[in-house]
Amino acid sequence: MTERSPAPGGLALVEALVNTLDIESGADTLDSPEGRARFGITADETARARALRESLRATLLAHAGHPPHRETPPLGELLARAPLIVTVDPTDGTAALTPADDHSLPARVAAAVAEALVAGTWTRLKACEATDCLWAYYDRSPAGRGRWCSMQVCGARAKMRRYRAKGA
Repeated sequence: MTERSPAPGGLALVEALVNTLDIESGADTLDSPEGRARFGITADETARARALRESLRATLLAHAGHPPHRETPPLGELLARAPLIVTVDPTDGTAALTPADDHSLPARVAAAVAEALVAGTWTRLKACEATDCLWAYYDRSPAGRGRWCSMQVCGARAKMRRYRAKGA
């Protein structure tokens, strides 16, 4: 939908997963073998991946101060099935939370969320306010109050709608 640069670190995975569905056109890249391969999932895992995607989208809408667009399973419940372990690099002593299992998509998402929580960037990943978009984006604005994935597209449309509603 937009030309924004990807979210930092592991949040790029979360952003990419949420953006596999184009709300406006209905196109879902998880429908194709190539799209599923991008996330390391099989056709049998697609329903779980979609549930995770929509739960993430609801959370990202909450980050932007918007209600979810539909009922979804709570993200915490989906990620609870993806245990993480602490790994420590013996050369420099840095620690990280990594998936404890076979690196399933939920485990990789859980690790990305944990990384973002530690870095303080989790709430900067948001979903666009436009109901015909809901695209995930990383809010790089100084105040962290971004509302749209693109000011030039979704933001301009919203402002035009408000302008027309005033009868001008």
